[in-house]
Amino acid sequence: MPSAARLPGLWPRPRVRTRRDALPGLHLALGATILWVGLLVVLPLLALAIRPWQDGAAPMLAALHDRRMLAALELSFGSAALAALVNLPLGLVLAWSLVRTRLPGRRIVDAVIDLPFALPTAVTGITLATLYGPHGWLGAPLARLGIRVAFTPLGIMLALAFVGLPFVVRTLEPVLRDLPPELEDAAMMLGAQRRQIVARVLLPPLLPALATGFGLAFARGIGEYGSVIFIAGNQPFRSEIAPLLVVIRLQEFDYAGATSVGFVLLLAAFLSLVVISALRRRLSRGLGGGETA
Repeated sequence: MPSAARLPGLWPRPRVRTRRDALPGLHLALGATILWVGLLVVLPLLALAIRPWQDGAAPMLAALHDRRMLAALELSFGSAALAALVNLPLGLVLAWSLVRTRLPGRRIVDAVIDLPFALPTAVTGITLATLYGPHGWLGAPLARLGIRVAFTPLGIMLALAFVGLPFVVRTLEPVLRDLPPELEDAAMMLGAQRRQIVARVLLPPLLPALATGFGLAFARGIGEYGSVIFIAGNQPFRSEIAPLLVVIRLQEFDYAGATSVGFVLLLAAFLSLVVISALRRRLSRGLGGGETA
C-alpha cells in the first residue's frame, strides 16, 4: 500500500498567506489617484499634442518656419541652458555649506533658498527689474561699467537662474548627507591632494544629482513666464521668449501658431527630462560598477 507521503492528494496543501497592504482601501485610492492625474495632467498634455495637427500638417509646418518663433525658441532654450549651468556650481556651494559647515544663520539661508518656490513669479520679475533697471540699486552701477542687465538676454538668464537655483540645491542636499565624510579623511590619509579628493572622491557620487538638478532647472526655465517678461524687454528677435510668444499668438487669434510653440516647448521639456534621466542612470551604473570593481 503506498504511503501517504507518496499521495499528495491525501493531504491538503498549506494555505499561502497573502500580504495585506497596510493602507486600507489602497486599490480604490490608487484608482482614484490615477484617474485624477489622468484628468489633471495627461489629458491636457494630450490635447496640446493633438491640437496643432487637427487642421493638417501644413499650418503646423508653416508655423515652425516662422523666423520670429525660431528666434524666441532659441533665446528660451539658450537662456535656460546657461542659467542651469550657472546654477550647478552655485547650488553645489550652497548645498555643501548647508550640509557640511556650521553656516551662521543656516536656517535663514535654508528658508531663503526656497523663496522662489513661494514667491509669485510676477513679483520676482518686478523685483529683478527694479534692482537691475537703468536706475536700480544694482543696475545703475553696472550701467556705468557698460553692463546692461534689464531688458537684455542677460536679464532673462538672471531671472531663470533665480527660479532654477532651488532645484539644484534641493537635489544635491540628500546626496551630500548620505556621503560619509570618512571618505575624504581616508583619501587625505592616503596622501591625496584637495583637487584629487574633489575630482575622484566627491564629484563621482554627485554627478547623477548634478545631472538631475540641471535637467529640472532647464525644464523649468524653458517654460518660465512671469519672472521673465518684466525684465526681458520683450523685443522680437532680441529679448522675446517663447512663452510670451504663445500669449501674443493667442491675442492675435493665431491658435495654430500658439499651439505649435506650446507643442515645441512641451516636446523639448519632455525630451530634456528623458535625456537627463538616461544620463543619470548611466552615471549611477558607472558609479556602481566602479565601486564593485
